[in-house]
Amino acid sequence: MAKRDYYEVLGISKGASADEIKKAYRKKAKELHPDRNKDNPESEAQFKEAGEAYDILKDPEKKAAYDRFGHAAFEGGMGGGGPRPGGGFGGGAGQGDFASAFSDVFDDLFGDFMGGGRAGGGRQRAARGSDLRYNLRVTLEEAFNGSQKTINVPTSVQCDACNGSGAEGGAEPTTCPTCSGMGKVRAQQGFFTVERTCPTCSGLGQIIKNPCNTCHGQGRVEKERALNVNIPAGVETGTRIRLAGEGEAGMRGGPAGDLYIFIEVAKHDIFEREDTNLFCRVPVSMTTAALGGDIEVPTIDGGRSRVKIPAGSQSGRQMRLRNKGMPALRGGSSGDMFIELAVETPVNLTSRQKELLREFDSLSEDNNPESKSFFSSVKSFWDGMKG
Repeated sequence: MAKRDYYEVLGISKGASADEIKKAYRKKAKELHPDRNKDNPESEAQFKEAGEAYDILKDPEKKAAYDRFGHAAFEGGMGGGGPRPGGGFGGGAGQGDFASAFSDVFDDLFGDFMGGGRAGGGRQRAARGSDLRYNLRVTLEEAFNGSQKTINVPTSVQCDACNGSGAEGGAEPTTCPTCSGMGKVRAQQGFFTVERTCPTCSGLGQIIKNPCNTCHGQGRVEKERALNVNIPAGVETGTRIRLAGEGEAGMRGGPAGDLYIFIEVAKHDIFEREDTNLFCRVPVSMTTAALGGDIEVPTIDGGRSRVKIPAGSQSGRQMRLRNKGMPALRGGSSGDMFIELAVETPVNLTSRQKELLREFDSLSEDNNPESKSFFSSVKSFWDGMKG
């Protein structure tokens, strides 16, 4: 059976660049890999055909010879490279060369099958510690002023007995004999090579012959640490504070992870917060709302502000106190404080109070414009329904 054109195999044009050739092969290799096409008996042959095409087209000299003579360049010794034992042009597309071609895209291809990441890599003498999370609750006053908190964090710290090496007496670990310190081992499977984490050293590249009795070779121990945390003014629920290097200690002397503190601002009895603005609902008497007057309201800084209530104020009316809200976290002007009036209906009236209210009600026909307008609309609605 005649060989297919290599450009056709990879689905590219003759003028494709080296980068386009590699991308095309990468795509074909993923599509045709036998592990993904177990129901297709031809997938392995097609997979190998794509590798053969890539091995020729990725090499500028081989590609030039193929563009000029086609497949004949690698079958009869045509071109500058000459034949070699077993056929081929100066290193054709035999099984060994196909493995080389496949290794060019090994990382990209096996990212799908082996969990991603680089397949090569060197030794990993020490593993970085994990990042930690700590949830910290603060009051609204602490969020306003800023504060310093002492927290106790259960974590892993470097073992003092072995200075983090994991070996008894602080001795240095030895090179793993299985992987020669690379942390990975290779195995030949058919026409390609698979690289896996070394089972002896778990990818660290080193082993400990005499583990530390305190940490059992880990280089770290569990311990609770007390840390001082500066809470900047203006924090809100969801603010994240990062303490570099204060997370879990790394294995065998590796660098420590980071500690992330997530802030939660507790609910306040008087104020409600929205971004940098504060809202305060203030009850006022019916007479103060009707006649007007002055009231004192608290502010988040612990002070007081005098607010003038206009005569005839209704429930829900808001007044603004500028710059009396929360400070911005990263500088800038503070928010505002909004006072919302809640006109209070008197209760537990005496007989005399009831008498006076009835007398007032009889004289207040024109003092309730909103009620008058509403019931006028209701009357029109009912009249319309009757019609």
